[in-house]
Amino acid sequence: MSDRPTSGRSKSWFSPPGLALRAIVAGIVAGAVGIAASELLAGMITGTPSLVVAVGSFIIALQPPGAKDVVISVFGTNDKTAVNVAVVLVALLVAAVAGFMGHRSFESAARLLIAFGLVAFLAAALQPLSSPGLAALNATIATAAGIGALRILLGEAGFMAPVRFELPTFGRAGGGLAAADPAGSSAVLAPSRRRFLVRSVEFAVGAIALGVLGRVLLDRQHPGSAPVSATLPAASDTAQPLTAPESLSAPGITPIVISNDSFYRIDTDLLIPQVDASTWQLKVTGMVDHPLVFTYQQLLAMPLFEQYVTLACVSNEVGGSLVGNALWTGAHLKTVLAQAGVQSGASQIVGRSVDGFTVGFPTEYALDPAREPMIAVGMNGKPLPAEHGYPARLIVPGLFGYVSATKWLSEIQLTTREAFNGYWVPLGWAKDGPIVTESRVDHPTGGASLSAGSVDIDGVAWAPDRGIQGVDVRIDAGQWQPAFLSRAISKATWVQWWLRWQATPGSHTIEVRATDGTGATQTEAKHAPAPSGATGFHAVTVSVT
Repeated sequence: MSDRPTSGRSKSWFSPPGLALRAIVAGIVAGAVGIAASELLAGMITGTPSLVVAVGSFIIALQPPGAKDVVISVFGTNDKTAVNVAVVLVALLVAAVAGFMGHRSFESAARLLIAFGLVAFLAAALQPLSSPGLAALNATIATAAGIGALRILLGEAGFMAPVRFELPTFGRAGGGLAAADPAGSSAVLAPSRRRFLVRSVEFAVGAIALGVLGRVLLDRQHPGSAPVSATLPAASDTAQPLTAPESLSAPGITPIVISNDSFYRIDTDLLIPQVDASTWQLKVTGMVDHPLVFTYQQLLAMPLFEQYVTLACVSNEVGGSLVGNALWTGAHLKTVLAQAGVQSGASQIVGRSVDGFTVGFPTEYALDPAREPMIAVGMNGKPLPAEHGYPARLIVPGLFGYVSATKWLSEIQLTTREAFNGYWVPLGWAKDGPIVTESRVDHPTGGASLSAGSVDIDGVAWAPDRGIQGVDVRIDAGQWQPAFLSRAISKATWVQWWLRWQATPGSHTIEVRATDGTGATQTEAKHAPAPSGATGFHAVTVSVT
């Protein structure tokens, strides 16, 4: 580091706190440049992993027990955005430390950035769908961009010989990029707060613009819809069109069928996996007499059927929205298992995704005549959207998704219950995941201001695959009143419910409870989602004037 005379300079700008602040700002901006380079390269070259996404996925894979419950309870379906933001903030924090180190030793700062780049490379290279070569290329370019930006900014801040950019001039030496000589050109080298700030703003604005552009391009590589070339053959066993009794129309009530765009999404992927159906295969392995391999076209050629099934996430809070009902199209899982020949003792079915995610559920759930588990290829009459598992996923009525609903399915393995635990089980979630009986008030919403008189109260209730036989509502802990129910599509789906209330002025609390098809009423005992689903009555408080 060169000597820095202080004659005539601002005391605060060149005091120790001022020096540290400049160095930290230089580090943060340089970190942003490196992140932008990574995102832009990932967006421009298909198959190049985003280092932000790779590190985020690595963090998700290493999460401690209970972390999923906390993150989803705070961020809901915005959990992926939260992870991305957290990774960027941590990267900028590391870069800030590197900048602080750089005002004393640029070599030490560069080593820290190289080490962080190596961590990002390893995280990217370990992703199941990642190319190690492209991961190395991205990590190298991002690290080099960050180190280069830090070198320039530290030079502008006066910590070392600044880098100067000059246009080539015919007949004169010295054109191009050079580090000026502090001893021979002190007037040029004198650090300037304005020059440093201007250069920092230029770099920061450029990093934000290029980073956003890279993420936009990257998101276009991972659309949520199915490829436009995908088609869905007609099912041989179709579901009957819904009638008015099966689909109520009431103020604020949730539709009986949730559209593909509105259906909740909870999984471990920060970017939607893009699977090429032309090369995709589904394997049936493990404890079977005849291991099988299906191509996408072979799967579509099987007899397909339609059924409405309500899916729910185990992380759903009481009254939450991580539940939905859709019309699914697919092949009978029972037929596939019969072709493979399930061996005696095969007590568990493991579903494996192309991204490495796994689930496990009892074989008896798949073979039970009362259920119709399926390998789904369609959702609401269209090919599966990519965000919901294209080209195929498992649907097992009655089980939470974390133990059954494998998206981007690549393998069905028969094994024993003792031999394997799905992804979420070691993280503290129950090995068995039957969906608990739940009900929800959709209208009025909590905190609503209502006018006295006739008020519609409505919502949904679910207990797949036991069905719902009754829903009761009470006001201010009074007598339970039976609500009117929509006609159930099947035991595997939720129902809508409705009650008219003569509201009187004041503050009132509305509670709801459901009774499933076996006659068991949901418990009032409040319990958090972990480890096997939230319980308790949903309640909203409203004000009536």
